[in-house]
This record gives sequence, structure tokens and C-alpha cells, in this order.
Amino acid sequence: MGVSGAGKTTTGKRLANLLGWPFRDGDEFHPRANIEKMADGIALCDEDRAPWLGAIAAWIDECRTADRGGIVSCSALRRAYRDAIIGERPDVGLVYLRGSRALIADRLSRRRGHFMPPSLLISQFRILEEPLPDEHAIVVSMRLPPKRVVERIVALAGLQPTRRIGPV
Repeated sequence: MGVSGAGKTTTGKRLANLLGWPFRDGDEFHPRANIEKMADGIALCDEDRAPWLGAIAAWIDECRTADRGGIVSCSALRRAYRDAIIGERPDVGLVYLRGSRALIADRLSRRRGHFMPPSLLISQFRILEEPLPDEHAIVVSMRLPPKRVVERIVALAGLQPTRRIGPV
């Protein structure tokens, strides 16, 4: 989890590859109307997010039912959103990629081809509720190189890689 530009997709893909698990980007679960709204620079409201969160939770439950791991990147900026996708699933972990507004704004200014405009970063930080201790989140600084971010997650979560961690 984290704001746009925090490195969720990069981290998620690397982690999924390392563990041999499927990966889904949270953006894939958005209804078309949500994508269009964000592309127009309009922040989503909770009503917009409800079907998105439901679809992510359903995919998580598919992974759990199949008794296999999975990685999904998702902003999950509020506690209520995390409760919707994690809820009473004690076997589902949370990773928070933390970064400063300045660092993320710099990243977003260089990102090309993504529907999320940098102008929405302010609204994301406005609603961000960092995970509380009872959420047992793994918190990793996004200032680290992607390879180091993944190494920290693997170490802190006690995961067993099935592959080697590749180059940065």
C-alpha cells in the first residue's frame, strides 16, 4: 500500500517473481469510470472505491481458497479500505511503502503513460492514514532501491523465496 508513485507495482512484481506467486496491480480492479475520473484529475470518493475494494478482496479470497500466495498492489490509503481488503483474513499481510511528499512528487513528475496525474498526489496525502500498530504492517522506506525494498519485505515477513533477487 501507499500513495501513487510509491513503487507499489515495481515492488509487487519483484516480490511476486521472487516468491513464485501471482501479481495483480490494484489499478486492474478499477471500473472504467474510476480510471476516467482520475485521468480527468478528479479524486475518487468512498462510493467510487467500494466496487474496486470488493474486487480486490474477491481476488485475495480466490488466492486463499486455492491455498496459494498472491501479491496485490493497492493504495489502501485509509484504515477502512485496508479493513475491506484484509478484514478478518489473518493470513493476509500488509506492506506500507512510505515516502515523503517531495520524493513522490519528483517520481510522479518523471512518470509517463499512467492515468493518475501528479495533481492528485495532494488529495492522496490528505486522506492517507498510516497503518497503526495493530495492523502489523511492514513499513519500508521507498527511498531504498527496489531490490533492497523487496529484501526488507522478505526478511521482515519471514518469507521463503523460490528464486534469487535480481538486479536493481
